[in-house]
Amino acid sequence: MACIVALILIISFLGVLMMTLGNTNYSLKEVIEYFFSTSSKGAAYTIKTLRFPRLVVGGLAGFAFGIAGYTFQNLLRNPLASPDIIGVTAGSSAAAVFGILILGLSGAIVSFFSVISGLAVTCVIFLLSGKGQAFGSRMILIGIGMQAVLNALISWMLLVGSEYDVGTALRWLRGSLNMVQTSDIPAIMVVTIICGGLLLVCDKNLRMMQLGDEFAITLGVPITAVRVCCMVCALVLSATATAATGPIASVAFLSGPIAKKCTGNGKNAMPVAGLIGTILVYASELVSKNVFETKYPVGVITGLLGAPYLLLLLLNLNKKGA
Repeated sequence: MACIVALILIISFLGVLMMTLGNTNYSLKEVIEYFFSTSSKGAAYTIKTLRFPRLVVGGLAGFAFGIAGYTFQNLLRNPLASPDIIGVTAGSSAAAVFGILILGLSGAIVSFFSVISGLAVTCVIFLLSGKGQAFGSRMILIGIGMQAVLNALISWMLLVGSEYDVGTALRWLRGSLNMVQTSDIPAIMVVTIICGGLLLVCDKNLRMMQLGDEFAITLGVPITAVRVCCMVCALVLSATATAATGPIASVAFLSGPIAKKCTGNGKNAMPVAGLIGTILVYASELVSKNVFETKYPVGVITGLLGAPYLLLLLLNLNKKGA
């Protein structure tokens, strides 16, 4: 509990910085005044229409990516199993780019296509993975292959798409909070509350399953129901978050391992993973907007954080013969 309280305090601090820092800096008092102002111009517009949606959607997306990544890694018992590694986010991205560049769509319809495509691609990966003890490893390998195919398809669409829409697609593909709107908040909030709540309820059973299916069954865990519920909820969370912000790299991949370090793999690891996901998004957004002269998408910064960890993880797995 102390870890969760500390993380919430860090999130609150970073949230205040996100609302106060930018091209124009405001004091916290000014932010509060402008937020409740009836004016729709100037500073009030910046606070209510630009910064507040980034704060809420970025926080919810980070939390969704965090617990989705933690769930995948525990379900498949593999630290490489996260939505951005096994092809879930690539499926959502391909549909969004197709909608933007080929069909000329925008707004909620692109998000809808993104979610449906992410779920459909995962179903294909799941069916191709078969059954048995090697299911998790096969799913990861097939997912990586599917991701390569989808990334090639995305590259082709970027080449043939309208040059006027390519910039929008590229910003979305890098994972960005720049295009989020107030209208994006309800969908991701409802999905995060429902699916995140279900995952937190299943967390105890999920941790028991880490000891082996046979042991979990003796403790009365309905392993099939828990596995299906966790998989579906994690998929919907990651696909919805991707639809809202684009595929913010490495948040799902990093949150679980950091959470386990913070809790000693304890009972609060799942909510901690979600909170760490939010911190990663907030901190990366602040760095991208205030440290560099060029305003990079948040996904560029999180990708830089995840790349060294992925290399270290692969080296350690290779040493263990895994």
